Amino acid sequence: MRFVILSVYVVLAFASCSQEQKEALNEKELLGKAIFFDENLSEPAGVSCVTCHTPEAGFADKYSRVTSEGAVKGLFSNRNSMTCAYSAYVPALYYNEEDETYVGGLFWDGRVNTLEEQSVQPFVNPLEMANKDFYRVVEKVKAASYYPQFIKVYGASLSDDSIHACINDAIATYERSEEMSPFTSKFDAWLEGRCQFTEKERAGYELFKDKGLCAECHILDKDERAGRVLFTDHTYDNLGIPSNPENPFFQLSAPYNTLGRDTFDLGLGAVLKDSAHYGKFRVPTLRNIALTAPYGHNGYFKTLEEIVHFYNVRDVEEFPIAEYPETVNKDELGNLGLTPEEEAAIVAFMETLTDGYSTD
Repeated sequence: MRFVILSVYVVLAFASCSQEQKEALNEKELLGKAIFFDENLSEPAGVSCVTCHTPEAGFADKYSRVTSEGAVKGLFSNRNSMTCAYSAYVPALYYNEEDETYVGGLFWDGRVNTLEEQSVQPFVNPLEMANKDFYRVVEKVKAASYYPQFIKVYGASLSDDSIHACINDAIATYERSEEMSPFTSKFDAWLEGRCQFTEKERAGYELFKDKGLCAECHILDKDERAGRVLFTDHTYDNLGIPSNPENPFFQLSAPYNTLGRDTFDLGLGAVLKDSAHYGKFRVPTLRNIALTAPYGHNGYFKTLEEIVHFYNVRDVEEFPIAEYPETVNKDELGNLGLTPEEEAAIVAFMETLTDGYSTD
């Protein structure tokens, strides 16, 4: 069976759909959400996509852990759970010749290019949902209470390979839905003239743009796909974040971790097999950032205050050595000269990026 892979433009295209098309898309979104929330799809049962990407936590880890524990107790991922909100607008990985930098790609390291590809990996990762292969997931979906809805959306008499592809399509459709990219923060209301910033928030916005250099990567230009500000340019950077001694992945033994505490994460460089990009990770969106603690690819910083302070004084106060020192960004952070009050103002501005703001 052939099926349509929805593009990243689906959210924008929705408004021009016929009523029938909208109803079909809504049904697919609801199906994708059911799969996303289904705790029976791990091995053993008990972990779903939403465990590590829960709405109340800005679609990051439900328990705000440094790294997330998988379905098998005692096994942990090596990286902090990145929010999947607004991931519909992350482009496929490419090299920008003009800026001489890589852009796009999903996960912290950009290793896949589509939400369909991304959705496969957690299901079969032994440190996450731990299925031995994706056909185990297919069997579980076929036994699920929502499988009649699955048949209604995709048709009956599907091969297991087709069901596999349709599962990925349904999850990706949910991830492209308005629920995952609502643009309902105070910042959005302020842009639309429906509210005012406090004096502190306004000062933080100005510092974010200028002295703090935050907008160098967490850009304030409208994204060409979203038509809204995403607070990321989707590029890669090594901020100089130290290795996190609290990362439970370090306690794992072979075959999951062969180097123990001595392991270090090469990020994009490992994907590219290029040492010039070792230690670089994708710049995440700052939308809902106040909900997604801890921060950094390894969860090193527990609070927004901590990571903003690090950006400000990394090179003038004592911090542990960077996890991969050779490629650390020395130009846009580390000695910004922000006062404690200015740091606090930047945090106050970033707190305006949380969705669900109401002017009522």
